[in-house]
Amino acid sequence: MSWASARRVEIIRVEHKETPKPAQWESFPFLERYYGGVRSLILRKENVAEYPGDGEAISKSGENATETIAARDLQGPSMKSTSFNPYPDYASTEYRTTHGAKVDCTLDVEGKVKIPSTQSFLGIPRGMPDPVMGSNDLFGMQDVCFDRFGRLGPYGIGYSLKRGGTGASLNGDREGVDEVWREVEEVDYRKVDWAEAQDRCVKANSGRFKELPSSRLDTFRAMQVGSTAPPDKKTEKKPTEDGEDAGKLPRTAVVIRTWSDFEYTPEAIVYLRTLISELSIQSGGEYVVQFLIHVKDNDLPIWSDDETYERVLQDSLPEEFQGMGILWSERQMSLMYTGLEETWMRDLPVGGVYRSTYFPMQYFALQHPEYDYIWHWEMDIRYTGHYYHLFDSVAKWAKQQPRKGLWERNSRFYVPSEHGSWEDFRQMVRVQTEQGTNSANNIWSGLNAASGSSNRPAGAAKQQGDKPIWGPEVPPNSDIKMPTIDVEPPTTYEKDKYTWGVGEDADLITFNPLFDPHGTTWLLANDVTGYDRSEGVPLPPRRTAIITASRLSRKLLMTMHRETTLKRHTMFSEMWPGSCALHHGLKAVYAPHAEYIDRRWPTKYLESVFNGGRNGATGGARTSVFGDREHNFRGTTWYYNAGFPEVLWHRWLGYKFNNDGGEEWELANEGRMCLPPMLLHPIKQVRLVTEGKKAG
Repeated sequence: MSWASARRVEIIRVEHKETPKPAQWESFPFLERYYGGVRSLILRKENVAEYPGDGEAISKSGENATETIAARDLQGPSMKSTSFNPYPDYASTEYRTTHGAKVDCTLDVEGKVKIPSTQSFLGIPRGMPDPVMGSNDLFGMQDVCFDRFGRLGPYGIGYSLKRGGTGASLNGDREGVDEVWREVEEVDYRKVDWAEAQDRCVKANSGRFKELPSSRLDTFRAMQVGSTAPPDKKTEKKPTEDGEDAGKLPRTAVVIRTWSDFEYTPEAIVYLRTLISELSIQSGGEYVVQFLIHVKDNDLPIWSDDETYERVLQDSLPEEFQGMGILWSERQMSLMYTGLEETWMRDLPVGGVYRSTYFPMQYFALQHPEYDYIWHWEMDIRYTGHYYHLFDSVAKWAKQQPRKGLWERNSRFYVPSEHGSWEDFRQMVRVQTEQGTNSANNIWSGLNAASGSSNRPAGAAKQQGDKPIWGPEVPPNSDIKMPTIDVEPPTTYEKDKYTWGVGEDADLITFNPLFDPHGTTWLLANDVTGYDRSEGVPLPPRRTAIITASRLSRKLLMTMHRETTLKRHTMFSEMWPGSCALHHGLKAVYAPHAEYIDRRWPTKYLESVFNGGRNGATGGARTSVFGDREHNFRGTTWYYNAGFPEVLWHRWLGYKFNNDGGEEWELANEGRMCLPPMLLHPIKQVRLVTEGKKAG
C-alpha cells in the first residue's frame, strides 16, 4: 500500500471511529498455575505442566492444578526449604590447586556479620507451566523454585525496620520462613557499607585473579606533561609470558546503569543488595559491582570542580552504596567521541544516551583495563533465581558453543515444544540455512526485495538458503580491519566439525536473539553513522539484540571504542555491539534463557510469530516480530514493553495486582507463590508495604 493510500485508510478510520481489530493473542485464555503456592509443591519430574502441551494434557493438568486444597493441607509448605548454593566447591583440593584459596568475606571489618544463605524448594507448584521459549536445562540449572522469603529474606524482606530490615512482608503466609535465618541471623542493613565490604573482599582474594595491569592516566583532567606511556616499559611485568596467569580467574565488573535523580525505593535497594552480595561478597570478589550514573544536567561543573563532583556523586546514591558510583554526562561523551556525523534520527543527537547507550561503557573499559569482562545491567531487571547461578551458568554455556552455525542459531528463538532438544534445534537451523524454507514470509525479506522477488504471490516465493556467517563480515567500502583484533576461521565452513569456538569465551552474551534488522519494520534499523551511504552502496551488515542487558568483553568494548574514535562509526545502541562483533569476527552468543508467557498460545502459531522472519529466523523480513509486531511480546517475561513481569513480581511479593492475589488470597488458597528462576523485565518502581505503610 502506498503512503497516500495508507493515509486515506487512516482518515476513513478516524471519520468512522473504527476500533482497531484486537491482536490474535488477546483471544487466548490466561494461564493460572503461575500463581500456585508452597502448599502444592511437587518434584518437577512429577509435574504435568499447565502449558505447553497437547489439548488432553492441558485439560488434565488444569483440572488437577485448580482442585480445592483440603483444610488438612493448609498447614504450611509441602516441602522444606534448603540452602541454595550455586558456588564452586571453594574448599576442594582441585579448586585450591587450580585457582588458589578463596577467602570468605563478611559485611564488617571484624568478620562477624555474615549474609544468610538463599533458600529454595526442590520442586515447583503443581501444574506450573514450562517455559515456552528457552530453557534453564540448557545451562544446567537445578529444578527448584524460590518464594519471596527464601529469595529476599537474607536482604531485608520479612523483618522489621528497627532490626535493620525493610519492614515488608511481616504478615500473610509466613509458615516456615524462620528457616532463612536459622543458621545466620538477620542483617542490620542500616550499618552496612557495601563499598568498603566489596573492596576488602576483592583485596583479600587478589591472589585468585590475574595481575592488575598498569593504571591508565586520565589525560582529560590531568593535563599530563609529556608522554602518557609508562616511564620504563622494560620493567613492566607481563605475567602471561611465564605462565603465571594459568588458573587465575578473569576480573569481571557488573556495571549498573542509573541516573543522578533516580528514586531508590526500598524494593530497589533490596534488589541491589542481592546483586552485590551474590555476585561479589559471597564469591570472594569474582565480580565487582559499580554504578554508572548519568548526570542529565550538562551544565553542572562536575568536570571542573571537585566539590561539585563529590556533591552530585553523594546525592546520587543511597548511603549504603556510597563509594561505588561513577558519574558521566552526554557532554563528556561528545568530547570523547568527536566528529560523528549528525543525522538527528528521531530528533535525537547521535551521542545521546538513547542512541549511544554504550559510549560511557566504551570509555569505562578504556579507563579500567583491569576488567576482562563487563556485565551491562539495568535498574528495572529482576531475577527470581540466584544471580551468581545465572551469570556463571550462562557464561560457561556460551563458552562451549561452537562457532559453526552460531550466528544463525543466535537469530532464532528456541521453542522446545516445537523444536525438540537443543541438538534437534541445531540441526533444524543448519537445514534452514543451507536449503531455505518455503515460508510465505520469505517474499517479505530484505534479500528478496533487493532481488526483485517481492512481487511474487504468497506461496510462490523461491526457496533459497542463506550464506552462513563464517568469520568477519566486513561492511562495504570500509577500511575497518584490525589485525590484532579480527578473528579469522582456522579452516573452511565445510571442513569444520563443530570444534571452532568450543572453549572460547564469548565476547558478547545477550538475552534476546541477535536478529538481522535489514528488511524489518524495526524503526531504528537504519540508524547507522559514519559508513559509506553512497547511492547503490548497501548498509553494513547488522545484528540487533533488544534490551541492552548483556556481557561484553573488554576486547569488544575497545573495538567499539576504536571504531567510534578513529573511524567515526557507530549505530543505534542495541545494534552496535552485535554489529561490531559481526564485522570483526568476534564471538557473540544469544543465551536462550527460560521465557514464559501469560496466555495459552498454540505453540506452533507462537513459533511462527516469533520466528517469523526470513527462512525461519526472527529477522530479515517485514514479517519479523521486531517492529510493527512487537505487541506480541506484551505477555512475555522479557521485553521492553512486556506487561507480564509486573504481574508476576507484584503477586510473588504478596501484593494484589489488577485486583488479583494478595496476602489474604494466599492464605485462603495455596500459600505464597514459588517461582522457578526467571528473568523479568521491566519492573518499575515497586512500592513495598512496610509495617502497614506503603514505602517510597
